[in-house]
Amino acid sequence: MAKIVTREEMAQGTIILNEIEAPRISRKAKPGQFVILQADEKGERIPLTMADTNPDKGTITIIYMVIGKSTARFKELEVGDEYYALIGPLGKPTHVEKVGKVICVGGGTGIAVLHPIARALKEAGNEVTTILGSRSYDLLIMEAKMKAASNNFHICTDDGSKGHHGFVTDVLKDVLEKEDIDLVVAIGPIPMMKFCSLITKEKDVKTLVSLNPIMVDGTGMCGCCRVTIGDDTKFACVDGPEFDAHKVNFDELANRLASYLEDEKKSLETYENCKAL
Repeated sequence: MAKIVTREEMAQGTIILNEIEAPRISRKAKPGQFVILQADEKGERIPLTMADTNPDKGTITIIYMVIGKSTARFKELEVGDEYYALIGPLGKPTHVEKVGKVICVGGGTGIAVLHPIARALKEAGNEVTTILGSRSYDLLIMEAKMKAASNNFHICTDDGSKGHHGFVTDVLKDVLEKEDIDLVVAIGPIPMMKFCSLITKEKDVKTLVSLNPIMVDGTGMCGCCRVTIGDDTKFACVDGPEFDAHKVNFDELANRLASYLEDEKKSLETYENCKAL
């Protein structure tokens, strides 16, 4: 069992933060790794990359968006409640070293994944420029923590409610034109990561992305999380979740993630209707 010790509703209540008791995981976890959680005995196993860890307190922090029945069930859990199951840390950690100038680009809940990576890169002595994007400012998460993990900081909003009126790719292009960048880390929606990688490929700048394909066991046995990287098939759970952005088949990834959208929608509707009875 994994008890929730802190709960926060973010971004108009559609994104939820849980700080969870997990002393052994918090001691071992490194930036870029993930856990798998299950709300109850019959619940779906959900992989989530950790947004933070606190080994002294013995906790980990996860941030998720409510998009289906399982995450809707997660949202019902309050402080003091326990997840039925929690396993981790899983996946390969981010390779952190001093390379020079780094750009970290984040969007949506990908910002939560990006946070420990940006912080570790800065602590390693890199100059970190962070570019965060959201549809509107009230949907942006972790602004203060990301700013603290950065040397230079930019916000982009689609509606112009804060910072640059436009996309993260606009600012990314601008910084790449003005500075020699050694590494870009882009984490967020698939279209965002895809177009960031196209821009950096033109400049021949090494770029990493964190992928979130459909996943079941998280140990490489089921094969559900397979992704195409160059000419190879990889499993995001054991070979990733981070990969060379310039080799990722983003279109295939997007198609696979869309496979169960209708089923997710129906499942959520059925669940909400049953609760209303």
